[in-house]
Amino acid sequence: MAEFTTILDDLTVMIRLGIHPHEVEPQRVTISVRMTIDYSAPLGEDSIDQVLDYDFVRAGVLTLARDRRFALQETMCETIAALCLDDARVRSVTVRTVKTDVYPDARIGCEVVRGR
Repeated sequence: MAEFTTILDDLTVMIRLGIHPHEVEPQRVTISVRMTIDYSAPLGEDSIDQVLDYDFVRAGVLTLARDRRFALQETMCETIAALCLDDARVRSVTVRTVKTDVYPDARIGCEVVRGR
């Protein structure tokens, strides 16, 4: 068995996220996803068919940003983690979201780790 980590790092989206009145409009959020993936054997070919194509994670996050509103970063992290775990090869996933513009002197984030 072969184990790999696939990383989608610092994807920046505009999304409706938050509980405060000033968060009604979309705000900038960066999202990082780290997936531990098990393959049944070492890779034999240099082909995308041999591995998890991370495009589905990016596309899923962009769809969430366009179509959903989240009150909590925790809920957003859980939703993205579930998206990743839909692929049976993903053994564990870490999702981090960061609101970049809430405070002038700090960023605020959330991270969840989920596994099978």
